[in-house]
Amino acid sequence: MTDDAASSFRELKDEARIAAALEEGRRLFAGSCEFVFGAQKLGQLPPQTLPEIAFAGRSNVGKSSLVNALTGRKTLARASSEPGRTKQLNFFNLADRLMLVDMPGYGYAKAAKSVKEDWQDMMFDYLRGRPSLQRVVLLLDARVEMKAHDLEVMDLLDKAAVSFQVVLTKCDSVKPGPLARKQAEVEAEIRRHPAAFPYLSLTSSQTGEGIEGLRAELAEFALPKAP
Repeated sequence: MTDDAASSFRELKDEARIAAALEEGRRLFAGSCEFVFGAQKLGQLPPQTLPEIAFAGRSNVGKSSLVNALTGRKTLARASSEPGRTKQLNFFNLADRLMLVDMPGYGYAKAAKSVKEDWQDMMFDYLRGRPSLQRVVLLLDARVEMKAHDLEVMDLLDKAAVSFQVVLTKCDSVKPGPLARKQAEVEAEIRRHPAAFPYLSLTSSQTGEGIEGLRAELAEFALPKAP
């Protein structure tokens, strides 16, 4: 799908159409979601049978929690016991209509330099060489400032010409004033990147804030439901 199609949910004004989009997102993410494969090398990637949405973010940003919240499951995606050390891409088949890809976290301070370099090399090769990849959901922690690694990944996505959407996590832990300032800061950064989706999502895996809307946005990339 095109970005114009994917952005339609944010641009809807009619309440009935908004409700229909939210319901479509709910139904999709309430469907079966099964682990397909964990790829540690590009040669291990599964066939490109479905549109793919990949989730990226710094270690401990809440990526696994967000994937679990979207799918309504508690342990679908698991956080690594050694953040920053895994290089595995985990693929999940969502109702035979969409593939969710859990990317390894980046930016962990204690990770070996070789691990960090391997992450960038493998991720760039995956991003630029995967036609089925429709969008990367890039997670930022609302409680902390953007790091150099976050900006580097945005530049990497620009370079790979892959559409990415920034999502703030853990918004329930930030008071309204600081959250509004954080939102303005990130939105200003988004405008600098040609590959960035123009809308920022504010979410909380604990309270469910923003989850329904994000489901509706991502559902636009899914294959049509079989009759």
